[in-house]
Amino acid sequence: MSPSRLTWRRRRRRRIRLGVATLVLLGSVGLVVVLTHGPGNVSNPDVEFRAEATPTTVPVPGRESKGAKKVKPLTWPMYGYSADRRRQLSVPRGLRPPFERKWSFNGHHLLEFPPVISGDRLFLLKDNGVMHAIDKHTGKAVWSRKLGNLAASSPAVQRDRVFATVLSNKRGGPGKAFALSANTGKILWSRDLPSRTESSPLVAAAGVYFGSENGTVYGLRQSDGGVRWTFRASGAVKGGVALKDGKLFFGDYAGKLYAIRLSDGKQVWQATTQGAKFGFSSGQFYATPAVAYGRVYLGNTDGYVYSFDEDRGELAWQTKTAGYVYASPAVGQAPGDRPTVYAGSYDGTFYAMDARSGAIRWRYGGGSKISGGATLLGDIVYFSDLGHRRTIGLGARTGRKVFSFPRGGYDPVVTDGRTLFLIGYGAMYALSPLTASERRQIAHRKRERLRAARERLRAAAQRQARLIGACHDLADRNYTRHDRNVVAFRRCVKRKRVKARHQYCARRARAHHADPGERRRSFSRCARR
Repeated sequence: MSPSRLTWRRRRRRRIRLGVATLVLLGSVGLVVVLTHGPGNVSNPDVEFRAEATPTTVPVPGRESKGAKKVKPLTWPMYGYSADRRRQLSVPRGLRPPFERKWSFNGHHLLEFPPVISGDRLFLLKDNGVMHAIDKHTGKAVWSRKLGNLAASSPAVQRDRVFATVLSNKRGGPGKAFALSANTGKILWSRDLPSRTESSPLVAAAGVYFGSENGTVYGLRQSDGGVRWTFRASGAVKGGVALKDGKLFFGDYAGKLYAIRLSDGKQVWQATTQGAKFGFSSGQFYATPAVAYGRVYLGNTDGYVYSFDEDRGELAWQTKTAGYVYASPAVGQAPGDRPTVYAGSYDGTFYAMDARSGAIRWRYGGGSKISGGATLLGDIVYFSDLGHRRTIGLGARTGRKVFSFPRGGYDPVVTDGRTLFLIGYGAMYALSPLTASERRQIAHRKRERLRAARERLRAAAQRQARLIGACHDLADRNYTRHDRNVVAFRRCVKRKRVKARHQYCARRARAHHADPGERRRSFSRCARR
């Protein structure tokens, strides 16, 4: 090989090695940039935080003293209880566990969103598009109305009207909005929509407000469903809108948060997020926002819970979880506590975050994915564990479990101040708190069961001691050699235990069966265990 060709080959190999090294270096730098580009937790303490007066306890309907002004029944008019969607209510202290079940309503279909309450009725919209008016005292359906083929929202009630939205109408087309008579279920008006909607409607100022999947937010007249105004967002508006100080707040699937005027639908401000894909993209807002303390709070599919300034849209804080945050937050201040945001995540953890700074105060884990919103009632915060289909109540200040119910799915509970209405995966339950005397009886029965269990354990230990002592005496009397003594002792213990077991099985069979054949079969099954 000529010297010139050998030199050319060496130069080529050096160029290849240099190129590979350059690519490795660039890749390493790019990886570092990607991994460190994520925004992480953010807290801007200079953003305004407005303190609020401690809410007073809601009076219990029907328990007013003689001669006092009659208390009207408590209404839970829309998703999240109030127009600001805080999902918080200061209930009487007596509305707390333990509860007894008064009735249950089997929906036979998925119940993803909770009912609303007005007077003596609950209004529940099921996943299959059927609306039920349910007597809250008995759990019996007063009327039912088929509105569509698919729905995923709570209705809203205003005086004698119920307003609802559906994802798909009865013909299989896109969404539709309705107004029905609360007394009879008669459809007063309906409006076809160009796209699906699963946004729980908000009623205020003679209007009905909700979003839709093509990004349109509607302001309709309550009287006839006529369009007052529309606003077009950059992405699908899945959650409900929240109202505070004349402004509507909502997020969309483009990861943007909006504030628009209630009067005409004009935009006041818009905020964006960059919490997805290592900080290079926006996540999606599915949750319904909550507005409190001069802030807007809501979760995102990028795993963050966000807080924005209500007036300007400035980011106050963002706190990271380890999963999607579909859940709508509950925001409030439990008695003796400070303002807190409560929200669950798909990472199976329920979080309590400081409403001002976003710092995590406590967390409750060990569950499965949490999809629905929380509800803060007094000093207890409730949430549903979708993976395990159960409902859990935690102390709002401590995060310790104080209540558990083996049914649940999405949104946990609503209340009229006297009864807790718990939403399971396919059924709804009315739970009433026990009276003081009933609680004392339960505590007494618990103490009696513990005492009886201790007595049984003590008696069993005494019988065991007598059996072992008798077998020791028998073996010592008959055998002096150690090995034979041990064998005799073991045989004695086994024989006496079998005899005791047979005696127990015979007593059990006589107590439970009158027929001799059934007695023998029961005795045989018991003795073989």
